[in-house]
Amino acid sequence: MTVDAQARQPRAVLLVTHTGRAEATSLARLAAERLQAAGLHVRIADTEAREMALPGAEVVPGLPGAARGCELVIVLGGDGTILRGAEFARDTDAALLGVNLGHVGFLAEAEEEDLAAVVDRVVSRAYEVEERMTLDVVVLRDGQEHASTWAVNEASIEKQSRERMLEVVVEVDGRPLSRWGCDGIVCATPTGSTAYAFSAGGPVVWPEVQALLMVPLSAHALFARPLVVAPTSVLAVELAQRTPDGVLWCDGRRTVDLRPGDRVEVRRGTQPLRLARLQHLAFTDRLVRKFDLPVDGWRGRSSRP
Repeated sequence: MTVDAQARQPRAVLLVTHTGRAEATSLARLAAERLQAAGLHVRIADTEAREMALPGAEVVPGLPGAARGCELVIVLGGDGTILRGAEFARDTDAALLGVNLGHVGFLAEAEEEDLAAVVDRVVSRAYEVEERMTLDVVVLRDGQEHASTWAVNEASIEKQSRERMLEVVVEVDGRPLSRWGCDGIVCATPTGSTAYAFSAGGPVVWPEVQALLMVPLSAHALFARPLVVAPTSVLAVELAQRTPDGVLWCDGRRTVDLRPGDRVEVRRGTQPLRLARLQHLAFTDRLVRKFDLPVDGWRGRSSRP
């Protein structure tokens, strides 16, 4: 295809939504109509086509190639749906743009009532793209690679049954740190610091900070504090030989069953997540808004004598 022919190709976006919610599919139809009216080409994955039923949209096979050639993956839903949208955006140049229909929606850039304005910003290309760290995760069994996967928020190693704790040895940069009896271990990105790691008592890390987090889950040990390590570090969790079976969860979406003796290695991902941003909102303000934090009484430096 010539350069001129490429230039004449319509701009394409992939729409992803929570098809189990009538409100979400209704908003997806509205977004599709507005985008198509502005001359953009709208795609939907075949796994969602029946529920979404978007007139004029191109139905394409799902993972892995649905978003190839797209400018954006626009997601209507909560954080779970946005993480599903990240699976479509991965291995492409498409940026992820989330419209929150859930509760907190930390990965979302806009709220439901902003949908019309979001479409206008997309049409006029009035957005910026920032990159967020991801995780690459490898499971080793008997010294050989058994499975490999990735995560945006976190990779968590957890017990499969409620009756017994996991016995694990944790390692940082090739050196053993401690042995824990625990419910599991969460290895997270700064983006994921406000997700599962936050619920487990981990620190909130500003997205601009390049770091990896390790947060133990209900560890029975004196030294069982959350750790923040360099982005170049490699975190490893080894299951003891006489521990129960475990399971690796990545973003709550991709799983690998773990056996005693397995080793899970977590490092900075080679592919960052590309997020579309519509506004320059300080992360502090995002925390206040998402968690409804009390800031009454704040005067700020400009109002001080």
